[in-house]
Amino acid sequence: MLIAEIFRSWQGEGRLAGAESLFVRLSGCNLRCRFCDTPYASWSPEGEDLSVDEVLGRLAALDGSEPRAQVKLHESLRRRLRSDRLLRFDPAGHLARPLPVVITGGEPFLWGELSAICEQLRQQGRHITIETSGTIYAPVACDLMSISPKLSNSTPSPEGDPRWTWRHETTRHAPDVVRRFAAEYDYQIKFVIDQPADVDEVEAYLEATPEIDRRRVWLMPQGANADDLAEKAAWLEPLCHQRGFEYCPRWQVAWFSAQRGW
Repeated sequence: MLIAEIFRSWQGEGRLAGAESLFVRLSGCNLRCRFCDTPYASWSPEGEDLSVDEVLGRLAALDGSEPRAQVKLHESLRRRLRSDRLLRFDPAGHLARPLPVVITGGEPFLWGELSAICEQLRQQGRHITIETSGTIYAPVACDLMSISPKLSNSTPSPEGDPRWTWRHETTRHAPDVVRRFAAEYDYQIKFVIDQPADVDEVEAYLEATPEIDRRRVWLMPQGANADDLAEKAAWLEPLCHQRGFEYCPRWQVAWFSAQRGW
């Protein structure tokens, strides 16, 4: 399978924000979001062709290593997350060894080897998060299904690549897949918000999908750097409080911008 990167860092989004984790980014995606912050795993997929055993070996090596210096610089921010009650660990304790693993992409469910990797990680006693757009279903070992359904704001302009405009728009919405994940796994739902009208689209999505627990829905600002996020946070965070959503700051963008292997 094509692996864009394997690294050790902090989780930046959702209810496990601030948890030190190992990340496996699979390369290749069935969507082409106009604001994708990892184009090397979607628009222009790249990486190494690794076997399941090779991926597991690299994770084991990282598990015994020290965090990179640039990650240590953000320990004060991690303490702030804890004080702000944004760290929401379950009773198993996500800071315990072995480190949890986050499998992301691209779209991890494009790869048949995903099931084998997850089964091995489960046998190692690791907590497994899978980041997915919720457009492809497959049964896997997973402790937290982190689903990011794509709103209409994600569709790329036809001036760029009209083929992907059509393919993305016809593929991005798969509510039956999301319903099945929500029924079978512990889950969170994350929506990328670019403007206030997007929140109305989220409301319509949830009205049509009542199986989704509103308390598990996170809204996160669209942006490529800390300034973009702060500008949108000024109106999105209070809007989340008003409507009963969780606000998702996307700490990894604020910490590391668009840097690979953050």
